[in-house]
Amino acid sequence: SLSQRHGYCTLGEAFNRLDFSSAIQDIRRFNYVVKLLQLIAKSQLTSLSGAAQKNYFNILDKIVQKVMEDQYNPRLIKDLLQDLSSTLCILIRGVGKSVLVGNINIWICRLETILLWQQQLKNLQMNTQVNNGLTLSDLPLHMLNNILYRFSDGWDIITLGQVTPTLYMLSEDRQLWKKLCQYHFAEKQFCRHLIPSEKGHIDWKLMYFALQKYYPIKEQYGDTLHFCRHCSILFWK
Repeated sequence: SLSQRHGYCTLGEAFNRLDFSSAIQDIRRFNYVVKLLQLIAKSQLTSLSGAAQKNYFNILDKIVQKVMEDQYNPRLIKDLLQDLSSTLCILIRGVGKSVLVGNINIWICRLETILLWQQQLKNLQMNTQVNNGLTLSDLPLHMLNNILYRFSDGWDIITLGQVTPTLYMLSEDRQLWKKLCQYHFAEKQFCRHLIPSEKGHIDWKLMYFALQKYYPIKEQYGDTLHFCRHCSILFWK
């Protein structure tokens, strides 16, 4: 069970004892686990023990296979693999200068596996579902607009806007991108990076992606891990 675990000493120990293999099967926790693996890839990879590293790549393999099977959020895992491959390239080139737990040949094999995963995801073809019932295009404009306003990621809006001309028109709405900017960023941050359009209005879409380069965006997860200081327990909530 992944409900509670306690008695951790290191990141690697916590990673080994938490059952992330089950967590990735839960849609509420999948994105959070991928993000955690991405953070480890960026800055904590060398702090993992040999056993934790093996567990890390086993979980990563299961995530890739899950994405290949059900095509859920491939962009997220692509970002993770890109960060991981960049980190490994730097560590392998700097072997002797940095601490790499394990044989260098094992790390080279892992890098080759990552490159293979990246190629598989690049070749991933999204299945076209045949449905004679109601489709997205059949929904009235106000409902389609409501769907777009539910997104908190600009790339999701752009992707949905590529489905039909109507969705593209709705996805280019200035108010939609303004709301997205206001959700993720503070007003004082806007003032530092104002981007006017040719008509003199603020280009909120460009603003969103410009601000994203300088400031972190808010991240939403169904479930996240919490730590109770009183009883030293990690738990999902």
